[in-house]
Amino acid sequence: MNKVKGRMDESILVCVYYGPNGERLIRRGHKMASMLNCPLYILSVDPLPYDKFDAEKSGYVEKWRELAEEFDAEEFILQDNEKRPVAKVIAGIAHKCNITQIVIGQTAQNRWEEITKGSFVNVLLREISSFIDIHIVALDRTIKSGEDITYETGVRGYLLKEKDGYRLCFTCQKHISYEGIFYKEIGTDFNNGLFKFVHNGKTYQVHVTEDKVIDPMEEPQKIM
Repeated sequence: MNKVKGRMDESILVCVYYGPNGERLIRRGHKMASMLNCPLYILSVDPLPYDKFDAEKSGYVEKWRELAEEFDAEEFILQDNEKRPVAKVIAGIAHKCNITQIVIGQTAQNRWEEITKGSFVNVLLREISSFIDIHIVALDRTIKSGEDITYETGVRGYLLKEKDGYRLCFTCQKHISYEGIFYKEIGTDFNNGLFKFVHNGKTYQVHVTEDKVIDPMEEPQKIM
């Protein structure tokens, strides 16, 4: 990274937060940067210090770092332990890196849901230079598998060890084995779907059938 691109009159900043849509935003920003032959920056903001991140957050951050390397981005910027409003942080990074175009998601999770309301965009517009364009990318709140199965928006879940395997639950208990995100199949009355979690720095997914997982670490499907 930190390699000067051929064209310096444009510079793109992609703002990502936690969830399955971050990678899509980065890929969109990379495509734009490739077309313009200009620098690409990736930014994530979090009020917690990095050493307080849970496994899920750490997994997303590492994935974004890998994408930044793969796409030869100028820099991946993690503004952790950040107490300022998100719009001010974005504006500050945009000024520092001479950004001309900002990419944000229209519907994402957690704090970035503010972006779906015009108020966040209006606040950001007041903070940034009038010479910066904002691209709001529409994102699905569902995911699809390779088998054309559609899943609902992911929710935090936990796997508890039992005699015959693991049981999915949605309240944090003392003896949980894995913490991750559960994606429920659309159209089912039971908790059938996919459970994604991070183990030893790698992201895995397992199938859940009526709250049950036989053994998430026996033959896990590793996600890169």
